[in-house]
Amino acid sequence: MKGAFHGTSSSHHTMPASIRAALGPTNTGKTHYALTRMMAHSSGIIGFPLRLLARENYERLVKIKGERHVALITGEEKIVPPGARWFSCTVEAMPLDRKAEFVAIDEIQLASDPDRGHVFTDRLLHARGTVETLFLGAETIRPLLQKLVPGIEIDIRTRLSSLASTGHTKLSRLPPRSAIVAFSMSEVYALAEVIRRRRGGCAVIMGQLSPRTRNAQVELYQNREVDYLVATDAIGMGLNMDVDHVALAQLSKFDGTAPRPLFPQEIAQIAGRAGRGMKDGTFGTTADCPPMSTVLVEAVEQHRFDPIQRLYWRNHELDFTNPANLLKSLTRPPPLRGLTAGRVASDVTTLESLILDPDIREIARGKRATALLWDVCQIPDFRKLGDDSHTRLCARLYTHLVKEGSVPANWMEGHIRGLAKTEGDIDTLMHRLTGVRVCSYVAARTEWSRHSAMWQERAREVEDQLSDALHERLTARFVDRRATTLLRRLDSDGDRTLLSAVKPDGEVLVEGHSIGRILGFTLETDVASGPDRQMILRAGRRALIHEIPRRIRLLQEAPDTAFRLDITTGNVFWDEIPLGRLAAGSSLLRPTIRLFPAEFSDTVQKTLVETRLLAVVVHFIQTELKALHRAYDLAAHEPGLRAILHRLRDDGGITDALPEDHALSPALQKKLRKSGVEIGRFSVFCSALFRARPLALLGLLHALHHGTPFHPTPPGRVSLPWRQIAGQFGWIRASDTGLRLDIAERCIAELHHRVLHHDCIAPPDLASRLGVKADALPSVLKGLSITHQPAEPPSPTHAGPPRPLMILKDRRARASRRRRHAHESANRSGQPMRPDSPFAALAALREKVWR
Repeated sequence: MKGAFHGTSSSHHTMPASIRAALGPTNTGKTHYALTRMMAHSSGIIGFPLRLLARENYERLVKIKGERHVALITGEEKIVPPGARWFSCTVEAMPLDRKAEFVAIDEIQLASDPDRGHVFTDRLLHARGTVETLFLGAETIRPLLQKLVPGIEIDIRTRLSSLASTGHTKLSRLPPRSAIVAFSMSEVYALAEVIRRRRGGCAVIMGQLSPRTRNAQVELYQNREVDYLVATDAIGMGLNMDVDHVALAQLSKFDGTAPRPLFPQEIAQIAGRAGRGMKDGTFGTTADCPPMSTVLVEAVEQHRFDPIQRLYWRNHELDFTNPANLLKSLTRPPPLRGLTAGRVASDVTTLESLILDPDIREIARGKRATALLWDVCQIPDFRKLGDDSHTRLCARLYTHLVKEGSVPANWMEGHIRGLAKTEGDIDTLMHRLTGVRVCSYVAARTEWSRHSAMWQERAREVEDQLSDALHERLTARFVDRRATTLLRRLDSDGDRTLLSAVKPDGEVLVEGHSIGRILGFTLETDVASGPDRQMILRAGRRALIHEIPRRIRLLQEAPDTAFRLDITTGNVFWDEIPLGRLAAGSSLLRPTIRLFPAEFSDTVQKTLVETRLLAVVVHFIQTELKALHRAYDLAAHEPGLRAILHRLRDDGGITDALPEDHALSPALQKKLRKSGVEIGRFSVFCSALFRARPLALLGLLHALHHGTPFHPTPPGRVSLPWRQIAGQFGWIRASDTGLRLDIAERCIAELHHRVLHHDCIAPPDLASRLGVKADALPSVLKGLSITHQPAEPPSPTHAGPPRPLMILKDRRARASRRRRHAHESANRSGQPMRPDSPFAALAALREKVWR
């Protein structure tokens, strides 16, 4: 029968060849048993469902039998030493024309898979060893095995350990050594990202990974560099790892045509990866996946599943007379009950497309050309781009093979060189790897190339480069070794013995990992938020348990010169490190301080720092505002000045001028002026406070006390547009211009003095002194309620600078003087002003206008 395995005629092979099956759930030692049986024979071939498993078991065989005697055959790799006796293959790549004493097929229940099942069914019906044939798989295929292979001996194997459900578990509470399983790349990436943030990192396993990348990720997990594994259902096929718990993030998957619920036996295949050897395992659901039903849980725990009802089949006796007959023979109906046609495979789809190409039909004549066409159509569509690119690639290769007899070297070189790029993200590298797999498959067909071994080696080199780069990208994205180490130590019983140190530059090391830098009393990490930050802060506080008290002692012993108050922001610095910021306190000149986030272990430490910083701030305020404090000292000796000086101090050096302030006796006013306090038209102010630093400090204190924004004004400026300084301390409004209060008051006082007896021309430097342009002076004077008019009538032909202004006598000023004189006379005589006195009427009018 075409495609069957044929045996040798040796004397000890006179007994009929045995056909046996070892069936049972995962973790029953079936694969180990099959390899042991194969090595007991002089030759053997074993077929695995995945290239990864074929490679893994090839390496196991090499260690036992030696490299010269073991072969590896997959679609992309072909390592066949001349003396090879034991072959590890993928099921599709098993050499059908080679004689072997022993033949085994792993995961034979995959004959029920609608996509690949026909290959497994073909091996079930036709692959035989001359001495022993062994099928490995789930017990669900037992009835069909007994029906399709009469006389087969079936060995039911029991699981070496138990498997129990734990229900639903949150991702953040999954135990270490857990595998989280999803069914799409996007879901795998999302889960891996969550695990990285919450638990420090994970390994990632997907069917699309190359063996080298997959092994590197497995090693990452097996070496306990990470405690979690996020994978697709690829781990359900023969992946033996130290997994204690399997958590399914989904209970449904897309099977190639539509989403469908997972079958109980599929869940058992995946969940069965928990536990190894005699170690028990657990399974459940996680993330947004609901808990499994009781019936489903019992089926998985007890390994009780409905038997497989049918196997997928495709004719293997093909007609190569021409492409049309080939296609017809491929669609022949199954010959036996229990067999059914599967989905149309990609090789048949490619053949159907190529037959429609007139150029292909022209050269595909005869059995040899048709057989070659079918070989080309069987190139797997690893890339799965969803367009006709794979069909076009097959057409091009077939044309080269027919017309030139081999694949051109420049075609192979161009494709391989174009894929040999290690830059890019995870998806880009995985896409390139699928492209390299196509090149590897073509190169592995030794009859298609004159330098097959060279191209295989070249493709393997590029695959290894891409695999290493992919492993690095996966590790960089989904593994935080620092977080993993810290989590283990923090969660262990000995977490109080964390090895930690603080370097002179403030870098904090815990268990050899840098977790951030201590600035002042704040631990700054490279993680802005989330569980990672909380974990790192937790480890950092343990590391700083002795460092923080040491720094507090240094702070308390530091001289005042080691501190600085930034007047523009209100931040308080110690050795140029910000520790906190001023905030509103009990009074304007008594602010409090709000410390920045710090790693204090208790409130006592926080209070010690606050107390020291407040003492520094108080000393700074007293130093900068010493003129105000010196003026206030006058109140202790002059009872008549206590009221005005109390207001002046409470308001921070500038307070509104009240009528009684103007009514002070000349002697008291003289004492005020001597102490640096002036009584102006609008305000009473301490003139020494209008230097740059005191004025900025008072502006900050006022903004904090009243809860208003603070915008420092440029030093040296005496006027600014009012929109820039509206509401700022120490400035008054004059029309659209803001004037510094002390300058405005002095200019007003000078003008009033000039017009005591008659009108006068404005001083030529008045605009300059007020810091405004000459043409803006009229509106500024108007805003200050100073009566004025042009000194000369305007001329229609006049051009050039503005005419000088005439400052007119201010009746309000004269009324104010008369009122003050009346008050002084009344005070000297001890008699109040008469209600009918003209001065009393003027005083009342002045009071009303002022208000």
